[in-house]
Amino acid sequence: MTEMRLNDRLDALAEWYVTLTRQSVRHIGQFYAPEVHFKDPFNDIRGIAAMIAVYEHMFDTTDHPHFIIHERIVAGDQAFITWVFHFGLKGKHYSIAGGTHLKFNQEGLVVLHRDYWDAAEELFQKLPVIGGLIRWLRRLFETRIDLTAGRG
Repeated sequence: MTEMRLNDRLDALAEWYVTLTRQSVRHIGQFYAPEVHFKDPFNDIRGIAAMIAVYEHMFDTTDHPHFIIHERIVAGDQAFITWVFHFGLKGKHYSIAGGTHLKFNQEGLVVLHRDYWDAAEELFQKLPVIGGLIRWLRRLFETRIDLTAGRG
């Protein structure tokens, strides 16, 4: 597949994500190969049926989930996109920044979808009960550098 065609496929996929609804999840086969491997901090699955289940679960458990796509990089048969996922949970708004590595087959369908985002920073430390513990752990392991040392 040419890089020009891959850019077109990536544009169509990004538009699908930006406009994703509970109903449009069923159109996933237009973009993903039947044997797709999907991995994120919570899931490691294979196949379109499993991906549909992940997105349906997202719509079942969050309010008004939507993606905003930012940067895109295409190289050969692979792409990387950055995004922000916005959603509501129990009346509170959350946003998660992350990136996705995509690998396409010769037909222009995604065979690998790997999401990268920091679950501790982007989600857990924002939650009421566990958040305090996560923030305490982050402070405990944080490297503190005194940039004024040695000046004189």
